[in-house]
Amino acid sequence: MVNLRRARDRWPALVRRRTPQWWRRADVTVRDLPLGLLFLAVSFLPDAHGTQIGGLPTRPFDALALVVVALQCLPLAVRRRWPAVCLALVSAGFAVDQLRGYHSFAGTALPVALLSVGAHLERHRRTAALVFSLAYVPLAVAFARLDPGESPTELVTFYLAMVLAWGLGAWLRSTRVADAEHRLRIAEDTRTAERTRIARELHDVVTHHVTAMVVQAEAARYLTASPERLDRSLTAVTDTGRRAIADLRHLLDLLNPDHGTGHGTDRRTGEATGRAAEPRTPSGGGLRTLVEQTRLAGQPVEFTEEGTPAESTGSAELVAYRVVQEALTNALKYAHGSRTSVRVRHAEREITVEVSTDGSGSGAGSPGGSGRGLAGLRERVDVLGGEFSAGRRTAGGFVVRARIPAGSPS
Repeated sequence: MVNLRRARDRWPALVRRRTPQWWRRADVTVRDLPLGLLFLAVSFLPDAHGTQIGGLPTRPFDALALVVVALQCLPLAVRRRWPAVCLALVSAGFAVDQLRGYHSFAGTALPVALLSVGAHLERHRRTAALVFSLAYVPLAVAFARLDPGESPTELVTFYLAMVLAWGLGAWLRSTRVADAEHRLRIAEDTRTAERTRIARELHDVVTHHVTAMVVQAEAARYLTASPERLDRSLTAVTDTGRRAIADLRHLLDLLNPDHGTGHGTDRRTGEATGRAAEPRTPSGGGLRTLVEQTRLAGQPVEFTEEGTPAESTGSAELVAYRVVQEALTNALKYAHGSRTSVRVRHAEREITVEVSTDGSGSGAGSPGGSGRGLAGLRERVDVLGGEFSAGRRTAGGFVVRARIPAGSPS
């Protein structure tokens, strides 16, 4: 049963791949015309039997029969473009076909026209159904007069069969609409998730680097009497700006439609490089650089790293980096000058991060602001099935803890 379901799901994609491009791009009228021509050809076969209502004797084809058969078959070419016009023409041809007694195979085009109206008519659907039902009444009266002995049950049964064809088309339409709405919801959810991810990345990159640059620039004001310290401070600001630019360029690479396709572009020339942008996952060295940058901004940071990162950590290492980055940014903003401790432990299946800040520095306390950074970290960790907490310590200050399972490619 599972294999049959998979084959059913793969069949439309297989048909699309094997259908010529020019045929898929052709107008719907061109693609529906072969159906009408097929009905027209079969109608002239000697043994082709069509629909017969009532007991009227079958009459041989004459010149009028050719017109009636064409009137029932050829309008199928516009069954999707103008379904109401198709139904009107086919119904008129069907009525003459039955009243004249031709009983041609072309009469089977009527259910196709009804199904097409139910599936493709967009406006005035109820009006079209009412008009079709009212138009059937004169046809039934004409049959009753031409064949008085015929029971009305057959006429009612035929009408119900035509209603069933219309209903089947309406069901196909509702299924198509529901599928389109489902695809639209998926696309909207995907866009929203991608925008949220980009907003988190921008928040992490811009907030941390800009905060560090602001703190370093503020400190440089008071170092004019010490040229060496002033030079080191300005150099730190420059280095932080360069790292911010590098991170922002990497983020823009991710937004490039060619990212990951093997068709990357050179940032300076804009020309194709023939290779995809390489993934950027901070390592233990990246954490040490992050800590050193925070120290240069005037924040005393103790950094402890235990264990060795696994060969394949998936997104865990990047999430751990973002946790440390956001915690240090909050320490710079809300507890500048307070002692901060960063502990990272690498285990076989997880990475544990703890960043704590004392409450002894200027402006110490729990992070304020919008809380978007911590909320984004919680979402990142939750996606990987980990645990995240952030709050005040009983002894004062603030602590951020995260347990991040390793190996998930999410």
